[in-house]
Amino acid sequence: MSFDGIVTRAVVHELNQVLSGGRITKIYQPADLELILHIRSQGKNHQLLLSAHPAFARVQLTKAKADNPSEPPMFCMLLRKHAEGGIIESIHQVGMERIIQIDFRTRDELGDVVKRRLVMEIMGRHSNIILLDPEKNVVFDGIRRVSHAISKYRQIYPGVPYLEPPSQGKRNPLTADKNTFISGFDYNGGRLDKQIVARFTGISPLLAKEIVEQTGPGSRDQLWETFSSYMERAREHDFRPVIIKAKQKSYFYVWPLSHLDGEIQSFPSISECLEHFYYGKAQRDRIRQQTHDLMRKLKNEIEKNTKKIEILQNEINQADKADQYRMFGELVTASLYQIKRGDTEVKTINYFDPETPEVTIPLDPTLSPPENAQRYFKKYNKLKAAKKWNTEQIEKAKEENLYLESVLVQLENCSLREVEQIRDELAEQGWLKRQSNKRERKRKDVPAPLKVISGDGTVILVGKNNKQNDYLTHQLASSTDTWLHTKEIPGSHVVIRSKQVTDQTLLEAAMLAAYFSKGRESSRVPVDYTLIKHVKKPSGARPGFVTYENQKTLYVTPEEEQIKKILERQPE
Repeated sequence: MSFDGIVTRAVVHELNQVLSGGRITKIYQPADLELILHIRSQGKNHQLLLSAHPAFARVQLTKAKADNPSEPPMFCMLLRKHAEGGIIESIHQVGMERIIQIDFRTRDELGDVVKRRLVMEIMGRHSNIILLDPEKNVVFDGIRRVSHAISKYRQIYPGVPYLEPPSQGKRNPLTADKNTFISGFDYNGGRLDKQIVARFTGISPLLAKEIVEQTGPGSRDQLWETFSSYMERAREHDFRPVIIKAKQKSYFYVWPLSHLDGEIQSFPSISECLEHFYYGKAQRDRIRQQTHDLMRKLKNEIEKNTKKIEILQNEINQADKADQYRMFGELVTASLYQIKRGDTEVKTINYFDPETPEVTIPLDPTLSPPENAQRYFKKYNKLKAAKKWNTEQIEKAKEENLYLESVLVQLENCSLREVEQIRDELAEQGWLKRQSNKRERKRKDVPAPLKVISGDGTVILVGKNNKQNDYLTHQLASSTDTWLHTKEIPGSHVVIRSKQVTDQTLLEAAMLAAYFSKGRESSRVPVDYTLIKHVKKPSGARPGFVTYENQKTLYVTPEEEQIKKILERQPE
Protein backbone atom coordinates (compact mmCIF):
# COMPACT_ATOMS: atom_id res chain seq x y z
CA MET A 1 0.00 0.00 0.00
CA SER A 2 1.06 3.61 -0.51
CA PHE A 3 0.73 4.40 3.21
CA ASP A 4 4.06 2.87 4.23
CA GLY A 5 6.57 3.72 6.95
CA ILE A 6 8.00 6.63 4.95
CA VAL A 7 4.55 8.21 4.57
CA THR A 8 3.95 7.58 8.29
CA ARG A 9 7.20 9.42 9.06
CA ALA A 10 6.05 12.40 6.96
CA VAL A 11 2.69 12.45 8.76
CA VAL A 12 4.29 12.31 12.22
CA HIS A 13 6.70 15.11 11.32
CA GLU A 14 3.81 17.33 10.18
CA LEU A 15 1.67 16.53 13.23
CA ASN A 16 4.53 17.39 15.59
CA GLN A 17 4.99 20.74 13.87
CA VAL A 18 1.28 21.59 13.99
CA LEU A 19 -0.15 19.87 17.09
CA SER A 20 2.64 19.53 19.64
CA GLY A 21 1.56 21.25 22.86
CA GLY A 22 -2.03 21.54 21.63
CA ARG A 23 -5.13 20.92 23.73
CA ILE A 24 -7.71 18.29 22.75
CA THR A 25 -10.99 20.20 22.94
CA LYS A 26 -13.55 17.86 21.35
CA ILE A 27 -13.72 14.25 20.20
CA TYR A 28 -16.20 12.79 17.73
CA GLN A 29 -16.65 9.34 16.22
CA PRO A 30 -18.46 9.94 12.90
CA ALA A 31 -18.12 6.28 11.84
CA ASP A 32 -17.52 2.90 13.45
CA LEU A 33 -13.78 3.01 12.77
CA GLU A 34 -13.03 6.73 12.54
CA LEU A 35 -12.27 9.45 15.07
CA ILE A 36 -11.99 13.22 14.72
CA LEU A 37 -10.01 15.05 17.39
CA HIS A 38 -10.48 18.83 17.56
CA ILE A 39 -7.23 20.33 18.78
CA ARG A 40 -6.41 23.93 19.68
CA SER A 41 -2.74 24.54 18.92
CA GLN A 42 -0.59 27.57 18.14
CA GLY A 43 -3.63 29.85 18.21
CA LYS A 44 -5.56 27.83 15.62
CA ASN A 45 -8.17 25.07 15.58
CA HIS A 46 -7.25 21.81 13.86
CA GLN A 47 -9.01 18.53 13.13
CA LEU A 48 -7.05 15.30 13.37
CA LEU A 49 -8.56 12.30 11.59
CA LEU A 50 -7.71 8.81 12.84
CA SER A 51 -9.13 6.05 10.64
CA ALA A 52 -8.92 2.30 11.17
CA HIS A 53 -10.94 1.63 8.02
CA PRO A 54 -9.83 -1.73 6.53
CA ALA A 55 -9.19 -0.17 3.10
CA PHE A 56 -8.56 3.51 3.92
CA ALA A 57 -6.72 3.44 7.27
CA ARG A 58 -4.73 6.64 7.81
CA VAL A 59 -3.83 9.56 10.09
CA GLN A 60 -4.05 13.11 8.77
CA LEU A 61 -5.16 16.65 9.44
CA THR A 62 -8.49 17.33 7.79
CA LYS A 63 -10.78 20.25 7.02
CA ALA A 64 -13.73 18.09 5.96
CA LYS A 65 -16.96 18.33 7.88
CA ALA A 66 -18.29 15.03 9.19
CA ASP A 67 -21.76 13.98 10.33
CA ASN A 68 -21.69 12.93 13.95
CA PRO A 69 -24.18 10.50 15.52
CA SER A 70 -26.59 11.98 18.05
CA GLU A 71 -25.55 9.25 20.49
CA PRO A 72 -21.74 8.81 20.59
CA PRO A 73 -20.41 5.21 20.58
CA MET A 74 -18.86 3.74 23.73
CA PHE A 75 -15.27 4.16 22.53
CA CYS A 76 -15.92 7.83 21.81
CA MET A 77 -17.37 8.30 25.32
CA LEU A 78 -14.30 6.62 26.79
CA LEU A 79 -11.97 8.91 24.87
CA ARG A 80 -13.92 11.98 25.94
CA LYS A 81 -13.53 10.89 29.53
CA HIS A 82 -9.77 10.34 29.29
CA ALA A 83 -8.62 12.70 26.53
CA GLU A 84 -10.80 15.81 26.31
CA GLY A 85 -8.84 18.68 27.80
CA GLY A 86 -5.58 16.74 27.49
CA ILE A 87 -2.36 18.41 26.34
CA ILE A 88 -0.41 16.66 23.58
CA GLU A 89 3.18 16.12 24.70
CA SER A 90 4.58 14.10 21.81
CA ILE A 91 3.68 12.30 18.62
CA HIS A 92 6.09 9.65 17.48
CA GLN A 93 6.45 6.69 15.15
CA VAL A 94 7.51 3.24 16.33
CA GLY A 95 10.71 2.61 14.34
CA MET A 96 9.70 2.75 10.70
CA GLU A 97 6.48 0.86 11.31
CA ARG A 98 3.03 2.18 10.46
CA ILE A 99 2.35 2.76 14.14
CA ILE A 100 1.82 6.26 15.56
CA GLN A 101 1.73 6.98 19.30
CA ILE A 102 0.16 10.20 20.59
CA ASP A 103 1.14 10.88 24.21
CA PHE A 104 -0.83 13.44 26.20
CA ARG A 105 -1.24 14.46 29.81
CA THR A 106 -4.63 14.91 31.43
CA ARG A 107 -6.32 14.63 34.81
CA ASP A 108 -8.04 11.56 36.23
CA GLU A 109 -11.20 11.40 38.35
CA LEU A 110 -9.28 12.55 41.42
CA GLY A 111 -7.79 15.53 39.62
CA ASP A 112 -4.28 14.08 39.49
CA VAL A 113 -2.15 14.63 36.40
CA VAL A 114 -1.76 11.37 34.47
CA LYS A 115 -0.36 10.32 31.11
CA ARG A 116 -2.35 8.57 28.42
CA ARG A 117 -1.39 7.22 25.01
CA LEU A 118 -3.45 6.90 21.86
CA VAL A 119 -1.97 4.30 19.49
CA MET A 120 -2.84 4.24 15.80
CA GLU A 121 -1.94 0.97 14.07
CA ILE A 122 -2.23 1.17 10.28
CA MET A 123 -2.30 -2.46 9.21
CA GLY A 124 -4.94 -2.90 6.52
CA ARG A 125 -7.91 -4.90 7.75
CA HIS A 126 -6.18 -5.31 11.13
CA SER A 127 -5.92 -1.53 11.67
CA ASN A 128 -6.88 -0.29 15.12
CA ILE A 129 -7.01 2.74 17.42
CA ILE A 130 -6.12 1.92 21.03
CA LEU A 131 -6.20 3.95 24.24
CA LEU A 132 -3.81 2.77 26.94
CA ASP A 133 -2.03 3.71 30.14
CA PRO A 134 1.63 3.99 29.04
CA GLU A 135 3.02 3.70 32.58
CA LYS A 136 1.16 0.47 33.39
CA ASN A 137 1.07 -0.60 29.72
CA VAL A 138 -2.59 -1.58 30.14
CA VAL A 139 -5.28 -1.20 27.47
CA PHE A 140 -8.32 0.93 28.30
CA ASP A 141 -10.06 -0.14 25.09
CA GLY A 142 -9.73 -0.24 21.30
CA ILE A 143 -12.01 1.01 18.57
CA ARG A 144 -11.87 -2.60 17.34
CA ARG A 145 -11.71 -5.21 20.11
CA VAL A 146 -9.58 -8.29 19.46
CA SER A 147 -10.41 -11.40 21.49
CA HIS A 148 -8.36 -14.54 22.06
CA ALA A 149 -10.52 -16.29 19.47
CA ILE A 150 -9.37 -13.79 16.85
CA SER A 151 -5.70 -13.60 17.85
CA LYS A 152 -3.82 -15.87 20.22
CA TYR A 153 -0.73 -13.62 20.13
CA ARG A 154 -2.28 -10.32 21.28
CA GLN A 155 -5.69 -9.25 22.49
CA ILE A 156 -7.17 -5.76 22.55
CA TYR A 157 -9.86 -5.23 25.15
CA PRO A 158 -10.09 -3.44 28.53
CA GLY A 159 -7.58 -4.49 31.18
CA VAL A 160 -5.15 -6.59 29.12
CA PRO A 161 -1.46 -5.70 28.73
CA TYR A 162 -0.63 -3.96 25.48
CA LEU A 163 1.61 -5.82 23.07
CA GLU A 164 2.92 -4.21 19.90
CA PRO A 165 2.15 -6.00 16.63
CA PRO A 166 4.60 -8.87 16.03
CA SER A 167 7.90 -7.84 14.44
CA GLN A 168 8.64 -9.11 10.94
CA GLY A 169 12.37 -9.17 11.60
CA LYS A 170 13.15 -6.41 9.09
CA ARG A 171 15.87 -3.77 9.41
CA ASN A 172 15.32 -0.04 9.83
CA PRO A 173 16.27 1.46 6.44
CA LEU A 174 17.33 4.76 8.02
CA THR A 175 20.14 3.09 9.96
CA ALA A 176 21.36 0.69 7.24
CA ASP A 177 25.04 0.95 6.19
CA LYS A 178 26.50 0.26 2.78
CA ASN A 179 28.16 -3.07 3.55
CA THR A 180 25.05 -4.51 5.20
CA PHE A 181 22.85 -3.26 2.36
CA ILE A 182 24.98 -4.66 -0.49
CA SER A 183 25.84 -7.98 1.13
CA GLY A 184 22.25 -8.82 2.00
CA PHE A 185 21.00 -9.29 -1.61
CA ASP A 186 20.78 -12.44 -3.67
CA TYR A 187 21.79 -10.86 -6.97
CA ASN A 188 21.00 -14.05 -8.85
CA GLY A 189 17.53 -14.29 -7.29
CA GLY A 190 16.05 -11.42 -9.37
CA ARG A 191 13.38 -8.89 -8.36
CA LEU A 192 15.59 -6.67 -6.26
CA ASP A 193 12.60 -4.47 -5.45
CA LYS A 194 10.87 -7.41 -3.73
CA GLN A 195 14.06 -8.15 -1.82
CA ILE A 196 14.21 -4.53 -0.61
CA VAL A 197 10.64 -4.78 0.67
CA ALA A 198 11.40 -8.11 2.38
CA ARG A 199 14.56 -6.78 4.08
CA PHE A 200 13.61 -3.27 5.24
CA THR A 201 10.67 -2.12 7.29
CA GLY A 202 8.49 0.77 6.16
CA ILE A 203 9.33 0.55 2.44
CA SER A 204 6.40 -0.11 0.14
CA PRO A 205 6.62 -1.91 -3.22
CA LEU A 206 6.09 1.50 -4.88
CA LEU A 207 9.24 3.00 -3.38
CA ALA A 208 11.29 -0.18 -3.81
CA LYS A 209 10.43 -0.34 -7.49
CA GLU A 210 11.29 3.35 -7.88
CA ILE A 211 14.73 2.77 -6.31
CA VAL A 212 15.48 -0.11 -8.70
CA GLU A 213 14.13 1.82 -11.70
CA GLN A 214 16.21 4.90 -10.82
CA THR A 215 19.33 2.74 -10.51
CA GLY A 216 18.80 1.02 -13.84
CA PRO A 217 21.18 -1.75 -14.87
CA GLY A 218 23.98 -0.17 -12.80
CA SER A 219 26.31 -1.68 -10.22
CA ARG A 220 25.63 -2.65 -6.63
CA ASP A 221 27.25 0.60 -5.54
CA GLN A 222 24.80 2.56 -7.66
CA LEU A 223 21.86 0.70 -6.10
CA TRP A 224 23.15 1.69 -2.67
CA GLU A 225 23.61 5.30 -3.74
CA THR A 226 20.01 5.51 -4.95
CA PHE A 227 18.67 3.80 -1.82
CA SER A 228 20.83 5.97 0.43
CA SER A 229 19.73 9.21 -1.24
CA TYR A 230 16.07 8.45 -0.59
CA MET A 231 16.75 7.47 3.02
CA GLU A 232 18.72 10.69 3.54
CA ARG A 233 15.75 12.68 2.29
CA ALA A 234 13.53 10.76 4.72
CA ARG A 235 15.93 11.45 7.63
CA GLU A 236 15.93 15.16 6.78
CA HIS A 237 12.14 15.22 6.32
CA ASP A 238 12.65 16.39 2.75
CA PHE A 239 9.24 15.42 1.42
CA ARG A 240 7.30 16.51 -1.67
CA PRO A 241 3.84 14.92 -1.44
CA VAL A 242 2.22 14.10 -4.78
CA ILE A 243 -0.69 12.26 -6.36
CA ILE A 244 0.15 10.44 -9.57
CA LYS A 245 -2.55 9.47 -12.07
CA ALA A 246 -1.30 6.65 -14.27
CA LYS A 247 -3.12 3.96 -16.25
CA GLN A 248 -6.56 5.05 -14.99
CA LYS A 249 -5.46 4.67 -11.39
CA SER A 250 -4.27 7.13 -8.75
CA TYR A 251 -1.37 6.76 -6.32
CA PHE A 252 -0.03 9.02 -3.59
CA TYR A 253 3.44 9.24 -2.12
CA VAL A 254 5.83 11.63 -0.41
CA TRP A 255 7.96 11.93 -3.59
CA PRO A 256 7.26 11.75 -7.32
CA LEU A 257 7.60 8.23 -8.72
CA SER A 258 8.94 8.34 -12.26
CA HIS A 259 8.35 4.64 -12.95
CA LEU A 260 4.58 5.23 -12.87
CA ASP A 261 4.90 7.67 -15.79
CA GLY A 262 1.70 9.59 -15.10
CA GLU A 263 0.25 13.01 -14.41
CA ILE A 264 1.68 14.48 -11.19
CA GLN A 265 -0.14 16.82 -8.82
CA SER A 266 1.93 18.32 -5.99
CA PHE A 267 0.73 19.37 -2.52
CA PRO A 268 2.25 21.59 0.19
CA SER A 269 1.67 19.00 2.94
CA ILE A 270 1.14 15.29 3.31
CA SER A 271 -2.26 15.88 4.99
CA GLU A 272 -3.51 17.91 2.04
CA CYS A 273 -2.30 15.15 -0.26
CA LEU A 274 -4.14 12.49 1.74
CA GLU A 275 -7.24 14.67 2.03
CA HIS A 276 -7.34 15.02 -1.74
CA PHE A 277 -6.61 11.34 -2.42
CA TYR A 278 -9.14 9.92 0.03
CA TYR A 279 -11.78 12.59 -0.63
CA GLY A 280 -15.17 10.89 -0.33
CA LYS A 281 -13.76 7.35 -0.65
CA ALA A 282 -14.27 6.20 2.94
CA GLN A 283 -17.65 7.89 3.27
CA ARG A 284 -18.93 6.44 0.00
CA ASP A 285 -17.72 2.99 1.06
CA ARG A 286 -19.40 3.36 4.46
CA ILE A 287 -22.65 4.54 2.90
CA ARG A 288 -22.56 1.67 0.40
CA GLN A 289 -22.31 -0.78 3.28
CA GLN A 290 -25.20 0.83 5.16
CA THR A 291 -27.41 1.19 2.08
CA HIS A 292 -26.58 -2.09 0.33
CA ASP A 293 -29.88 -3.74 1.34
CA LEU A 294 -31.84 -0.62 0.49
CA MET A 295 -30.25 -0.17 -2.94
CA ARG A 296 -30.79 -3.85 -3.75
CA LYS A 297 -34.48 -3.54 -2.83
CA LEU A 298 -34.92 -0.42 -4.98
CA LYS A 299 -33.14 -2.02 -7.94
CA ASN A 300 -35.35 -5.11 -7.59
CA GLU A 301 -38.46 -2.90 -7.58
CA ILE A 302 -37.22 -1.09 -10.70
CA GLU A 303 -36.57 -4.42 -12.41
CA LYS A 304 -40.05 -5.70 -11.45
CA ASN A 305 -41.64 -2.55 -12.82
CA THR A 306 -39.64 -2.83 -16.04
CA LYS A 307 -40.85 -6.41 -16.57
CA LYS A 308 -44.38 -5.35 -15.66
CA ILE A 309 -44.29 -2.60 -18.28
CA GLU A 310 -43.12 -5.09 -20.91
CA ILE A 311 -45.94 -7.55 -20.08
CA LEU A 312 -48.59 -4.84 -20.04
CA GLN A 313 -47.36 -3.44 -23.34
CA ASN A 314 -47.62 -6.89 -24.93
CA GLU A 315 -51.20 -7.14 -23.66
CA ILE A 316 -51.96 -3.74 -25.19
CA ASN A 317 -50.58 -5.00 -28.48
CA GLN A 318 -52.93 -7.97 -28.19
CA ALA A 319 -55.78 -5.58 -27.46
CA ASP A 320 -55.51 -4.28 -31.00
CA LYS A 321 -57.69 -7.29 -31.88
CA ALA A 322 -60.57 -5.75 -29.92
CA ASP A 323 -62.10 -4.07 -32.98
CA GLN A 324 -61.97 -7.36 -34.85
CA TYR A 325 -63.94 -9.07 -32.04
CA ARG A 326 -66.55 -6.30 -32.11
CA MET A 327 -66.86 -6.73 -35.89
CA PHE A 328 -67.26 -10.51 -35.49
CA GLY A 329 -69.99 -9.94 -32.90
CA GLU A 330 -71.88 -7.59 -35.21
CA LEU A 331 -71.57 -9.98 -38.19
CA VAL A 332 -72.70 -13.01 -36.15
CA THR A 333 -75.71 -10.99 -34.93
CA ALA A 334 -76.57 -10.10 -38.53
CA SER A 335 -76.26 -13.78 -39.54
CA LEU A 336 -78.25 -15.42 -36.75
CA TYR A 337 -80.82 -16.74 -39.26
CA GLN A 338 -78.21 -18.94 -40.96
CA ILE A 339 -76.48 -20.30 -37.79
CA LYS A 340 -77.64 -23.26 -35.68
CA ARG A 341 -76.23 -24.71 -32.45
CA GLY A 342 -73.33 -27.07 -33.23
CA ASP A 343 -71.89 -25.02 -36.10
CA THR A 344 -68.12 -24.43 -35.79
CA GLU A 345 -68.00 -21.47 -38.18
CA VAL A 346 -70.09 -19.18 -40.30
CA LYS A 347 -69.25 -17.61 -43.65
CA THR A 348 -70.76 -14.19 -44.24
CA ILE A 349 -70.16 -10.93 -46.05
CA ASN A 350 -68.00 -8.36 -44.17
CA TYR A 351 -70.17 -5.26 -44.48
CA PHE A 352 -67.54 -3.19 -42.61
CA ASP A 353 -65.08 -3.52 -45.49
CA PRO A 354 -65.85 -1.32 -48.56
CA GLU A 355 -64.94 -4.24 -50.82
CA THR A 356 -67.38 -6.51 -48.91
CA PRO A 357 -65.25 -9.67 -48.96
CA GLU A 358 -66.50 -12.97 -47.53
CA VAL A 359 -65.15 -13.69 -44.04
CA THR A 360 -65.12 -16.93 -42.03
CA ILE A 361 -65.92 -16.48 -38.33
CA PRO A 362 -65.09 -19.30 -35.83
CA LEU A 363 -67.95 -20.36 -33.55
CA ASP A 364 -68.25 -22.33 -30.31
CA PRO A 365 -70.45 -25.36 -31.17
CA THR A 366 -71.62 -25.66 -27.54
CA LEU A 367 -73.18 -22.17 -27.61
CA SER A 368 -76.35 -20.91 -29.28
CA PRO A 369 -76.02 -18.34 -32.10
CA PRO A 370 -76.89 -15.35 -29.82
CA GLU A 371 -74.43 -16.65 -27.19
CA ASN A 372 -71.67 -16.78 -29.83
CA ALA A 373 -72.36 -13.14 -30.70
CA GLN A 374 -72.29 -12.18 -27.00
CA ARG A 375 -69.02 -14.10 -26.61
CA TYR A 376 -67.32 -11.82 -29.15
CA PHE A 377 -68.82 -8.66 -27.61
CA LYS A 378 -67.51 -9.75 -24.16
CA LYS A 379 -64.02 -10.27 -25.60
CA TYR A 380 -64.21 -6.84 -27.21
CA ASN A 381 -65.26 -5.12 -23.97
CA LYS A 382 -62.64 -7.00 -21.95
CA LEU A 383 -59.77 -6.06 -24.26
CA LYS A 384 -60.97 -2.47 -24.49
CA ALA A 385 -61.06 -2.17 -20.69
CA ALA A 386 -57.70 -3.94 -20.38
CA LYS A 387 -56.10 -1.53 -22.83
CA LYS A 388 -57.20 1.46 -20.76
CA TRP A 389 -56.17 -0.19 -17.47
CA ASN A 390 -52.81 -1.36 -18.86
CA THR A 391 -52.04 2.12 -20.16
CA GLU A 392 -52.71 3.59 -16.72
CA GLN A 393 -50.58 0.90 -15.02
CA ILE A 394 -47.70 1.48 -17.45
CA GLU A 395 -47.72 5.20 -16.66
CA LYS A 396 -47.84 4.42 -12.95
CA ALA A 397 -44.91 1.97 -13.22
CA LYS A 398 -42.88 4.50 -15.23
CA GLU A 399 -43.53 7.17 -12.59
CA GLU A 400 -42.50 4.74 -9.85
CA ASN A 401 -39.28 3.88 -11.69
CA LEU A 402 -38.49 7.56 -12.19
CA TYR A 403 -38.99 8.14 -8.46
CA LEU A 404 -36.98 5.06 -7.41
CA GLU A 405 -34.12 5.98 -9.77
CA SER A 406 -34.02 9.45 -8.23
CA VAL A 407 -33.73 7.86 -4.77
CA LEU A 408 -30.89 5.60 -5.99
CA VAL A 409 -29.02 8.68 -7.24
CA GLN A 410 -29.54 10.36 -3.88
CA LEU A 411 -28.22 7.31 -2.01
CA GLU A 412 -24.99 7.51 -4.01
CA ASN A 413 -24.44 11.15 -3.02
CA CYS A 414 -25.79 11.37 0.53
CA SER A 415 -24.36 11.52 4.02
CA LEU A 416 -25.15 9.03 6.77
CA ARG A 417 -27.74 11.37 8.29
CA GLU A 418 -29.40 11.78 4.91
CA VAL A 419 -29.65 7.99 4.57
CA GLU A 420 -32.03 8.02 7.54
CA GLN A 421 -34.09 10.80 5.95
CA ILE A 422 -34.37 8.73 2.76
CA ARG A 423 -35.43 5.65 4.75
CA ASP A 424 -38.12 7.75 6.47
CA GLU A 425 -39.34 9.03 3.10
CA LEU A 426 -39.52 5.51 1.64
CA ALA A 427 -41.44 4.33 4.70
CA GLU A 428 -43.91 7.21 4.28
CA GLN A 429 -44.35 6.27 0.62
CA GLY A 430 -44.98 2.62 1.53
CA TRP A 431 -41.78 1.16 0.07
CA LEU A 432 -40.35 0.20 3.48
CA LYS A 433 -41.87 -0.99 6.72
CA ARG A 434 -42.00 1.63 9.43
CA GLN A 435 -39.30 1.30 12.07
CA SER A 436 -39.84 0.54 15.75
CA ASN A 437 -41.58 2.94 18.13
CA LYS A 438 -38.18 4.10 19.38
CA ARG A 439 -37.34 5.30 15.91
CA GLU A 440 -40.76 6.95 15.51
CA ARG A 441 -40.35 8.83 18.76
CA LYS A 442 -37.08 10.38 17.62
CA ARG A 443 -37.33 14.05 16.71
CA LYS A 444 -37.39 14.37 12.95
CA ASP A 445 -34.60 16.47 11.51
CA VAL A 446 -35.58 19.60 9.61
CA PRO A 447 -34.35 19.16 6.01
CA ALA A 448 -31.04 20.99 5.61
CA PRO A 449 -30.01 21.38 1.95
CA LEU A 450 -26.33 21.62 1.12
CA LYS A 451 -25.19 25.26 1.14
CA VAL A 452 -22.18 26.53 -0.84
CA ILE A 453 -20.93 29.93 -1.91
CA SER A 454 -20.25 30.58 -5.60
CA GLY A 455 -17.08 32.24 -6.84
CA ASP A 456 -18.76 35.67 -6.77
CA GLY A 457 -20.24 35.21 -3.29
CA THR A 458 -23.78 34.06 -4.19
CA VAL A 459 -25.49 31.38 -2.08
CA ILE A 460 -26.31 28.11 -3.89
CA LEU A 461 -28.49 25.47 -2.22
CA VAL A 462 -28.64 21.80 -3.23
CA GLY A 463 -31.30 19.29 -2.17
CA LYS A 464 -29.58 15.98 -1.35
CA ASN A 465 -32.82 13.95 -1.12
CA ASN A 466 -36.49 14.38 -1.99
CA LYS A 467 -37.43 15.77 1.42
CA GLN A 468 -34.76 18.42 1.00
CA ASN A 469 -35.84 19.00 -2.61
CA ASP A 470 -39.45 19.67 -1.58
CA TYR A 471 -38.43 21.87 1.34
CA LEU A 472 -35.91 23.82 -0.76
CA THR A 473 -38.15 24.41 -3.80
CA HIS A 474 -41.55 24.93 -2.17
CA GLN A 475 -40.73 26.50 1.22
CA LEU A 476 -37.23 27.92 1.44
CA ALA A 477 -36.74 29.46 -2.01
CA SER A 478 -38.21 32.81 -3.08
CA SER A 479 -40.24 33.24 -6.26
CA THR A 480 -37.43 35.23 -7.92
CA ASP A 481 -34.69 32.69 -7.11
CA THR A 482 -33.30 30.61 -9.98
CA TRP A 483 -34.10 26.86 -9.96
CA LEU A 484 -32.02 24.22 -11.79
CA HIS A 485 -32.45 20.52 -12.53
CA THR A 486 -30.99 18.06 -15.03
CA LYS A 487 -33.23 17.71 -18.06
CA GLU A 488 -35.15 14.39 -18.01
CA ILE A 489 -32.48 12.90 -15.69
CA PRO A 490 -33.08 12.03 -11.99
CA GLY A 491 -31.18 14.42 -9.76
CA SER A 492 -31.18 17.16 -7.14
CA HIS A 493 -33.02 20.45 -7.08
CA VAL A 494 -30.57 23.37 -7.06
CA VAL A 495 -31.49 26.95 -6.16
CA ILE A 496 -29.52 30.18 -6.60
CA ARG A 497 -30.57 32.65 -3.87
CA SER A 498 -30.36 35.85 -5.88
CA LYS A 499 -32.48 37.99 -8.21
CA GLN A 500 -29.43 38.79 -10.34
CA VAL A 501 -27.39 35.76 -11.40
CA THR A 502 -23.96 36.01 -13.01
CA ASP A 503 -22.76 33.60 -15.68
CA GLN A 504 -20.16 32.21 -13.26
CA THR A 505 -22.74 31.41 -10.57
CA LEU A 506 -25.14 29.92 -13.14
CA LEU A 507 -22.39 27.67 -14.48
CA GLU A 508 -21.33 26.51 -10.99
CA ALA A 509 -24.95 25.80 -10.01
CA ALA A 510 -25.50 23.85 -13.24
CA MET A 511 -22.37 21.79 -12.55
CA LEU A 512 -23.70 20.97 -9.07
CA ALA A 513 -27.05 19.93 -10.58
CA ALA A 514 -25.24 17.67 -13.06
CA TYR A 515 -22.90 16.25 -10.38
CA PHE A 516 -25.73 15.38 -7.99
CA SER A 517 -27.65 13.52 -10.68
CA LYS A 518 -27.62 10.24 -12.58
CA GLY A 519 -25.54 11.99 -15.26
CA ARG A 520 -22.57 12.79 -13.02
CA GLU A 521 -20.23 10.53 -15.03
CA SER A 522 -21.35 11.94 -18.38
CA SER A 523 -20.22 14.90 -20.44
CA ARG A 524 -22.41 17.73 -21.75
CA VAL A 525 -25.20 17.03 -19.29
CA PRO A 526 -28.34 19.10 -20.10
CA VAL A 527 -29.45 21.26 -17.16
CA ASP A 528 -32.70 23.24 -17.28
CA TYR A 529 -33.06 26.47 -15.34
CA THR A 530 -35.98 28.81 -14.68
CA LEU A 531 -37.39 31.00 -11.91
CA ILE A 532 -38.95 29.35 -8.86
CA LYS A 533 -42.31 30.93 -9.69
CA HIS A 534 -42.45 28.76 -12.81
CA VAL A 535 -41.94 25.52 -10.82
CA LYS A 536 -45.08 23.72 -9.61
CA LYS A 537 -45.79 20.52 -7.70
CA PRO A 538 -48.84 18.66 -9.07
CA SER A 539 -51.46 17.67 -6.52
CA GLY A 540 -50.73 14.20 -5.12
CA ALA A 541 -47.29 14.00 -6.78
CA ARG A 542 -44.49 12.00 -5.17
CA PRO A 543 -41.79 13.81 -3.14
CA GLY A 544 -39.37 15.71 -5.35
CA PHE A 545 -41.59 15.64 -8.45
CA VAL A 546 -42.35 18.97 -10.11
CA THR A 547 -43.38 20.48 -13.43
CA TYR A 548 -41.87 23.68 -14.78
CA GLU A 549 -42.01 26.04 -17.74
CA ASN A 550 -40.19 29.00 -19.34
CA GLN A 551 -36.93 27.11 -18.92
CA LYS A 552 -33.62 27.45 -20.72
CA THR A 553 -30.98 24.72 -21.02
CA LEU A 554 -27.24 24.68 -20.27
CA TYR A 555 -24.87 21.84 -21.19
CA VAL A 556 -22.12 21.20 -18.62
CA THR A 557 -19.53 18.53 -17.78
CA PRO A 558 -19.23 17.96 -14.00
CA GLU A 559 -15.48 17.61 -13.45
CA GLU A 560 -14.42 16.24 -10.05
CA GLU A 561 -11.73 18.86 -9.43
CA GLN A 562 -14.02 21.81 -10.09
CA ILE A 563 -16.83 20.30 -8.02
CA LYS A 564 -14.44 19.76 -5.11
CA LYS A 565 -13.40 23.43 -5.19
CA ILE A 566 -17.05 24.52 -5.20
CA LEU A 567 -17.94 22.18 -2.30
CA GLU A 568 -15.01 23.49 -0.26
CA ARG A 569 -16.71 26.90 -0.20
CA GLN A 570 -19.24 25.94 2.46
CA PRO A 571 -20.00 28.58 5.10
CA GLU A 572 -19.06 27.84 8.67
